[in-house]
Amino acid sequence: MHNPTTPPPAAPALVTPATGRAALWWRWLGGLLAVLACLAVFGLYTAPGFMVQLADQVWACF
Repeated sequence: MHNPTTPPPAAPALVTPATGRAALWWRWLGGLLAVLACLAVFGLYTAPGFMVQLADQVWACF
């Protein structure tokens, strides 16, 4: 227990430069994967045959 007149000991830093860089790297990687997934989906919309096949498959569910 600490003396009430002195502040409590400081908590250790949870974010160090190493973990900050790792978090930034994962954030960039996640963003890149999201952009690539969007480009793949939008690229499929330019293929009419795929869109007809997809519509037929969705219609077959009903």
